[in-house]
This record gives sequence, structure tokens and C-alpha cells, in this order.
Amino acid sequence: MTSKTIREPDERIGDASLAHSVIAARAWDGFTITTEDGRPATLAVVDPSTGQVIESGPDLVNEVWDVAVEAYRRFLIGEKALRVMSTPQGFFGEKEAD
Repeated sequence: MTSKTIREPDERIGDASLAHSVIAARAWDGFTITTEDGRPATLAVVDPSTGQVIESGPDLVNEVWDVAVEAYRRFLIGEKALRVMSTPQGFFGEKEAD
């Protein structure tokens, strides 16, 4: 078994806003979320009115990645999508009115 070593990124692209976690992204494998000391972590969607976690885990992480990539693809090809959404009914894109 080989151990992964977390190394500092080669290029700083902004100020830190997270206090206790690390989110990394690579084009070929999506997001990786860990604690600041390298332990695996995940994302969660929390209902602010109840404090209940309503979605979490690898499926959420993958869906967030898919939405981000689709929004970026639409931007690159000039589709001018105002928003890309993932819902329980499917994946949607909202286009700008002509």
C-alpha cells in the first residue's frame, strides 16, 4: 500500500476561505475533498431551516463536478447559459432569452 502525500499547489490562485478542509480538482478525476490533515472528507447539502443534511457523499461530489463542467462547457461554446442545474428530475440548462 502506498501513502498519498499532500503537497502544496504549485501556483497560488487566491486567498484561503476554508478553515478546516482542502478541496482539490483535476480535469480527469473531479473533486477530492479532505480534512486539513489529509483524511478523506465529503460535501454535504444542509437545510438551513432544520440543520438536516439532505444530500452528501460521493454522488453529491460527482454531481457538483458535472454541473460545474457543463456550465463551463456552455460558456466556452458561447451558449450563454445563465444557469446549469441538477435536480431530482434531471440535469437542466437555462438559456438567455433571444
